[in-house]
Amino acid sequence: MFLAVQEMKYAKLRYSLIGLIMALIVWLVLFVSGLAQGLAVDNASSIQQMNAQYFVIEKDADGKLSRSILSESTVEKVEKYVEKSKAVPVGIYMTAVTSDNGKNKTDATFFGIEQASYLDPKVVEGKAFRHLKADEVVVDQSFKQAGFHIGDRIKDERSGITFTIKGFSEKQTFSHTPVIHVPLDGWRNIQKEKHFFTVIALTNTEKVKKIEDELSNVKVITKDEALKGIPGYKEEQSSLQLMIVFLFIIAAILSSVFFYVITIQKINQFGILKAIGAPFSYLAKTIFSQVFLLTSASVAVGVICTYGMSLLLPESIPFELPILFIWIYGTLFIVLSMLGTFLSLYQVAKVDAIDAIGRVVA
Repeated sequence: MFLAVQEMKYAKLRYSLIGLIMALIVWLVLFVSGLAQGLAVDNASSIQQMNAQYFVIEKDADGKLSRSILSESTVEKVEKYVEKSKAVPVGIYMTAVTSDNGKNKTDATFFGIEQASYLDPKVVEGKAFRHLKADEVVVDQSFKQAGFHIGDRIKDERSGITFTIKGFSEKQTFSHTPVIHVPLDGWRNIQKEKHFFTVIALTNTEKVKKIEDELSNVKVITKDEALKGIPGYKEEQSSLQLMIVFLFIIAAILSSVFFYVITIQKINQFGILKAIGAPFSYLAKTIFSQVFLLTSASVAVGVICTYGMSLLLPESIPFELPILFIWIYGTLFIVLSMLGTFLSLYQVAKVDAIDAIGRVVA
C-alpha cells in the first residue's frame, strides 16, 4: 500500500487523468441507470405499488392490461374461489381530462377500485380515498404541475363525466400518465351501460391454478408479467439495460488497458524490485492497491456528480436512483477493474530481473 500511494503522489497528473475518465464512466452508468429507474416508475408505479401478487386478465388480452375486459359476472365467478377481500376488481381507462374553465388539460388514466380495500392509494394531501363520494377522486401529485388543485373540477373528455379533486396521491402513474383513483360507483358512471372491469387484483395465491382451470376465458399473470404488459415498459427498460451492460464492458476494457500500459512503462522498475528481493506477492499487492484506491475514488466522484446532476434536472425528467443500485453498480465497477489487473500481473510475473537491470544499464 505504501509503494502504491507514493507512486500515485509522484505521478499525480497521470493518475488524475485516469481517475477522471473512470469517474466520468461511473457518472454515465449511474445517470443512465437513474433514468431507467425513473422511466420505470413513471411508466408503472401504480402497478408496482399495488400489494397484489397476481392479476386475473382476459385470456385474449395477450398479457396486456389495457386490452383486458372482464364482465361483472366474471368477477363473481372468481370470487367463488378467492374471498372477496383478496380479489379486488380494477378498471383501467386511459383518457384526457380538462378543468372546468378549460384552461388546464392533461392526459390521465382512471383507476376504478373498491374503497376500503387493500388497493386504496396512499393519500399525501387531502381526503382519504375510502371516504370519497362517487363524483370525487384522488389524483397523482403531477396534476399540480398541470395547474390543478384540491377542489378543482375535472371533466373526462371521453365520457363527459365531471369529478372533483379531493386529494393527491404520490407516485401513481400508468403508461407515463398520472392516475386518477375513482370509487367503483364513479367508475360505473364512466362506463354507463357497459359495466365491466379490466383486471382482478389477487393477494391469495392458493387458488391461482384453480381459477385458470375452471374459467376458460381468463388468465392469471404475476405482477412482473403485468408490468411487461404495460405499453412501452418492456422495450424501454430493455434498451436502457442493454446500454448499461455495454457501458460496464467498456469501463472494464478501458481500466484494464490503462493499467496494462502503465505496467508496461514500469516494467524495468518491477524488474529492479525483483532483483533486490521484492516477492511477486508484494508487487501484486501494490498493483491491486493502486487499482482499488483509484477506482474507489472514481466511484465516489461519479456518485457525487450523479446526485448533483439529479438536483438540476427539471421535474419533467423522471430520475430515480436508490441507494441499493449505487452499492451494486459501484461494487461491480470496482470488481471489474480489479479483475482487469490480472493482465498487468501476468506481465509483472514474466519480468526477468537480470534482463530488466540489463535494459536499464544499457
